[in-house]
Amino acid sequence: MNPILKNIISVVIGVVIGSIVNMGIVMISGFVIPPPEGADVTTMEGLQASLHLFEPRHFIMPFLAHALGTLAGAMLAGLIAANNKMKFSVGIGVFFLAGGITNAFMLPGPIWFAVLDMVVAYIPMGFIAGKMAVRLTK
Repeated sequence: MNPILKNIISVVIGVVIGSIVNMGIVMISGFVIPPPEGADVTTMEGLQASLHLFEPRHFIMPFLAHALGTLAGAMLAGLIAANNKMKFSVGIGVFFLAGGITNAFMLPGPIWFAVLDMVVAYIPMGFIAGKMAVRLTK
């Protein structure tokens, strides 16, 4: 297969699978750690209005969704890419970081969560996935 086409496919699959993993974890999060009493988490407006009710434990699943979604997408992108596997994996991390920054502005949560999420969940996961992809394809 043409390396450029293979690299494009790696990015598309990385973004799609990373997004699916992210949303899957977000969808089950309410069953694992129920939202606070009286919180409406079914709409963006309801979530914004009830965010002050959230305790630190309510941010575990969103963090895992961001980190594991990025890790899965970056890993697949790195495994599929024809060359520069690390660059493609970290590129997926950058893509999801942009989404995380956007989300932090649309849904302002605690500063500690935004910092933790931005610093740990995206670029480091892309880097770890890239290291694993390079090692697995040697």
